[in-house]
Amino acid sequence: MSVMLLTIFFILSLIGIPLAISLGLAVVATLVMFDLPLVVVARLMYTSMNSFLLVAVPLFVLAGMVMEEGGVSDRIFDAANSMVGRWRGGLGHVNILASMIFGGISGSSVADVGSLGPLEIKAMTANGYPRPYAAAVTMVTSTLASIVPPSILMIIGAVAAEQSVGAVLASGFGPAVILMAIFMIVNYSLCVRYNYGQQIPVRLSEALKSIGRAIPALLSPIIILGGIFLGFVTPTEAAALAVIYTLLIGFFVYRKFRWKKLPYLIIRAGATTGTILLIAATAAPATYIFAIDKLPLKVSTIILSFSQDPTIVLLLMGVVFIIVGMFMDITAALLVLTPVVFPTASSVGIDPIHFVVFMVTALSIGLSTPPVGVCLFATSLISNLTIEEIVKAALPYYLAMLLLLILLAMFPAITLIPVKILT
Repeated sequence: MSVMLLTIFFILSLIGIPLAISLGLAVVATLVMFDLPLVVVARLMYTSMNSFLLVAVPLFVLAGMVMEEGGVSDRIFDAANSMVGRWRGGLGHVNILASMIFGGISGSSVADVGSLGPLEIKAMTANGYPRPYAAAVTMVTSTLASIVPPSILMIIGAVAAEQSVGAVLASGFGPAVILMAIFMIVNYSLCVRYNYGQQIPVRLSEALKSIGRAIPALLSPIIILGGIFLGFVTPTEAAALAVIYTLLIGFFVYRKFRWKKLPYLIIRAGATTGTILLIAATAAPATYIFAIDKLPLKVSTIILSFSQDPTIVLLLMGVVFIIVGMFMDITAALLVLTPVVFPTASSVGIDPIHFVVFMVTALSIGLSTPPVGVCLFATSLISNLTIEEIVKAALPYYLAMLLLLILLAMFPAITLIPVKILT
């Protein structure tokens, strides 16, 4: 049953049918062929969406859009420039740091590319960086938003694995900080080797002014994440807080947001979220088929035949996650793969929280790789460069992300220590 479902799903996806519809049709076709009750489709789709935690997804999507319209992105970029812009490869570092801060508010990699991307590419190109390199840095650094809390993918992964959303979000801090540091080392090395960019001295007074203007924006992740980890708000309530806060500073502080844009942004956020959650809804009956077909047990047997060492098992899974992430929507991959491989991870003693973070991180690499990386296509669109030009310039950064995965597989403390500290 599982093989038939996945075969139909991939065939329909490859011929261009939307993923949610492909998965839904594959589920229905499999149930009909094996004479199983179709009523489970409606029941499981409804119950999977009846979750308070999933309300956080449209709210964080809306918060990212409000940031883009309200001038928050510009202030974040200026503040990052004041902090690290004077170093060798300065604007590359600014790009990395700005994506980290932006991700700490919006939780969306695509929002990072769309909001900060044009500004970052323009600034780097004007400062002597090759346009393909500027686009590549913009693209790969957007993956930070999928790891650093309050990542939307982390929330979906936690729900799929039935783990604490707060704990999963907290565990993303370690990998995000390490990846940011690795990106900065790679950027510095390439800029020294190829003489990219110019060092622009920033006066202390100008730096302080830029940081001062950005304080309301920089307080956003502190308020949102502090509220979650101190126990004042749930992740869903924090998402609502993010929307309210970004609306207020966009309108009253930076005075760039126009209220007449709000209905349009709500519709956009609803459309984006609808795509994500429809996939989640259709994945629920697919999980039911996997369960009665005992697919998790079969996959576990295959993986454990190679090794039962947790590190080796994670590395093997990491290879699978990267390949799947290159060809499949990340949300769909999370929802389809989690119930299949999660039992195997648990059986060899891999911490559930660590596993969710590892899986999201591995799949997130696919956001910036061909053939279906959404951040790759978004970057190509805003930079007017071909996919080939961007991918070639991004090769050192792909290696950096692979290094992070190896570190995560070898040292689970990277994810687990932040959880103990923050929750």
